[in-house]
Amino acid sequence: MKLQRIFLILLGIILLNSSCNAQSNTTEGTTSGGIKWMSFEEAVAKCDKNPKKIFIDVYTGWCGWCKRMDATTFKDSSIINYMTEHYYAVKLDAETKDTIHFKDKIFTYKTESKANELALSLLNGQMSYPSFVFLDEKYQLLSPLQGFNTVEQITPVLRYFGENIYLTKKWEDYQKGLSKTE
Repeated sequence: MKLQRIFLILLGIILLNSSCNAQSNTTEGTTSGGIKWMSFEEAVAKCDKNPKKIFIDVYTGWCGWCKRMDATTFKDSSIINYMTEHYYAVKLDAETKDTIHFKDKIFTYKTESKANELALSLLNGQMSYPSFVFLDEKYQLLSPLQGFNTVEQITPVLRYFGENIYLTKKWEDYQKGLSKTE
């Protein structure tokens, strides 16, 4: 009986581990028919050749809400299509120990913050997951956005920046216009 329990626990750990590995493998790179996620450095290289805004999903491997967004919001065909057309989509693990090069700067993992300097910089030190950062074509920070977002919640934000509405309208005025059309 005791041996059977140990076997079941080990089997559960193995299955959970393989599930987590499968999850992390689908968040990086192209998922079949999904958002083409890339590294920050890949997005910058593409943006240098063909300017487009950059959407950065700042996540951690332990964040349940991050995984939920990957499984729901980021699987929605309208989000996939919009992101593909208007943004380079980046997955940035806030806790990555990889060194990231950008604008003649080197961003490394900071033990005291338990985060990479690039994530700390993009989120102004306010580490919350999931978080999203919008950069324009010249790598200027447009806005960070924190927390789980449904398709209905994130779509207006994607459009606000993706269609350059932010250049002519304040967010509050844009939101008022949205509530009138609903």
